[in-house]
Amino acid sequence: MSETKIVDETFSISRKRGNGLLRREIWVDHTGKVVRYYLAYINHSLYPGDNGRVIGYDNAHGYHHRHHMGSIEPVGFNTFEDIEARFEQDWLAIGGKT
Repeated sequence: MSETKIVDETFSISRKRGNGLLRREIWVDHTGKVVRYYLAYINHSLYPGDNGRVIGYDNAHGYHHRHHMGSIEPVGFNTFEDIEARFEQDWLAIGGKT
């Protein structure tokens, strides 16, 4: 069955709140289950490599993994909601300000 992209969002973060962009792409299968995702905090001022991706999570290349300033490490996957929560925690710790 085919996948359907249900989220394709880019949010600009003000300089006061940490600068950069938050990028989210999410695909689901015919049952509504998340089958592909891409979550990224992009800030060329903090990290110019990897197209500015400071932190990110995705499941490209057949496995779930985390990007952190150019390094890539596999991550355990329980639920997509868990991955989203980890991503939010990471980007707030690195570049987000509340």
